[in-house]
Amino acid sequence: MTARTIRKVLVANRGEIAVRVIRTCAELGIDTVAVYSVPDADSAAVRLADQAVRIGPGPAKRSYSYIPAIIEAARATGADAIHPGYGFLSEDPDFAEVCAAEGLLFVGTPAAVMAELGDKSTARALMAAAGLPLLPGSREPLETAEEAQALADGIGYPVIIKAVAGGGGRGMRVVRDPADFAGAWQQTRANATAVFGDGRLYVERYLDSARHIEVQILADSHGTVVHLGARDCSLQRRHQKLVEESPAPGLPDELVARIGAAAVRGAQAVGYVGAGTFEFLLDPEGRFYFMEVNCRLQVEHPVTEMVTGIDLVAEQLKIASGLPLTLSAESATARGVAIECRINAEDPTREFAPAPGTLTECVLPGGPFVRIDTHVGPGYAIPPHYDSLLAKIIVWAPDRPAAIARMRRALAETRISGKGIATTAEFLHDILDHPRFRAATHDTALIGTATSSGGTRMAS
Repeated sequence: MTARTIRKVLVANRGEIAVRVIRTCAELGIDTVAVYSVPDADSAAVRLADQAVRIGPGPAKRSYSYIPAIIEAARATGADAIHPGYGFLSEDPDFAEVCAAEGLLFVGTPAAVMAELGDKSTARALMAAAGLPLLPGSREPLETAEEAQALADGIGYPVIIKAVAGGGGRGMRVVRDPADFAGAWQQTRANATAVFGDGRLYVERYLDSARHIEVQILADSHGTVVHLGARDCSLQRRHQKLVEESPAPGLPDELVARIGAAAVRGAQAVGYVGAGTFEFLLDPEGRFYFMEVNCRLQVEHPVTEMVTGIDLVAEQLKIASGLPLTLSAESATARGVAIECRINAEDPTREFAPAPGTLTECVLPGGPFVRIDTHVGPGYAIPPHYDSLLAKIIVWAPDRPAAIARMRRALAETRISGKGIATTAEFLHDILDHPRFRAATHDTALIGTATSSGGTRMAS
């Protein structure tokens, strides 16, 4: 691939990730175009970008996920590249193909690879062929509830039913009792059809006690793939992450090396190009299993940046322009510990129900080695159309106890309020003091479901 200079990037996203991409482009001397929906007209991204184009009303299907409007904005402003951020069109192979057809560089994974890995059953088959370990389950989508239940009965319960097109914690359901399987199958299929437009499902064994470990990779168009270490993303509610850290605590170096090597091997097997994340489950015996590949930048990418000193967006832009990687696994060695907390407009006392409104107060922390990725401030009205993420607080320290102390201090300083507003800040402050988190023995079950009284409990 011949190197191509990127002069102007259209950021096909909103919120903190749009701001984050625009800032790196500014440092690299690349002009930027923000696109915005009507509710985002006064957004931080619009104020920071060199140009801004309105692309539609609030609903994402008519704005941030509406491909014709994005392409027309790129044409009108003379953009030569599009960065999709995460969410919306970031893992849509059709969008990547349209960009290529229009002569626009898509800052992401090639469409064909994205299509293969976006289909979870195809991804499982490809990774099995590459020698990555998988949990017992189906390699192909299952046609009927009867066929699926027969497989589940053979695997043993609990099992998890997953949508082939799922992602972001959606399109999955855990089944513990065979009597509940048929109903769960129908509910998951209906949800997958409604959310993803694809009702195909597969089944695999579910681990009650597991850690969620992921590996950040970078791959150029010249065949080089490097991994940048492991992150732990085990603190979750409803299969969605709340706290992430790097390096993954308590893992032997040899195990991290094997997981990293598996991610590199999987990426090489499919001709992966760009930034990506290989996600794994780690059982209490230290066995790891491939889960999925995210063909985009992750929300939690800052923790990897903080411990490696590598700007992942800058690397994405270099890869998209055809330049070879100059990084190696040795140059990406982690230094210290980084933790990220997601401050969402959610009420932990009501099963993390959305709690939108207008911010009357927004005080975010500062201090040495504290990074804030956000797009909000006093007066910001949270639109009902999008994700509830308000800010990400990321801290760095030389060791894990110091990083936890710094994060708890930062969360204690955080004040976000307004009529109807609730956030996850206080809840996260408390959970970081949980004995299992401090001892790095936590897993995906640590944050429990709501109690009958309406409060949120944590597993003991």
